[in-house]
Amino acid sequence: QVQLVESGGGLVQPGGSLRLSCAASGSIFSGYMMYWYRQAPGKTREWVGSITNLGSAGYADPVKGRFTISRDNAKNTLYLQMNSLKPEDTAVYYCKSGSGAWGQGTQVTVSS
Repeated sequence: QVQLVESGGGLVQPGGSLRLSCAASGSIFSGYMMYWYRQAPGKTREWVGSITNLGSAGYADPVKGRFTISRDNAKNTLYLQMNSLKPEDTAVYYCKSGSGAWGQGTQVTVSS
């Protein structure tokens, strides 16, 4: 079974940056497409972006130009670099593998 562990969330001011990590184990990481999702309190979970096993990434409109997804297959780790953060980016961020496994989520709060 694929297992995912997220880290890197926290409190940042508007305009600031954070880098989230998602460490994978229990599978060959390079063989899976990977995804980032987020969910704000009282809201449905929404897709943020994804990256193929070859490293090609796509993004939801609200984060285009500000967020970057990358992966390091040698380290079995997925990343989400978040720049120019806005209060509306506040949410719990989750990673997901193509196997169907989800991470536990990490809180991102953007506030002054």
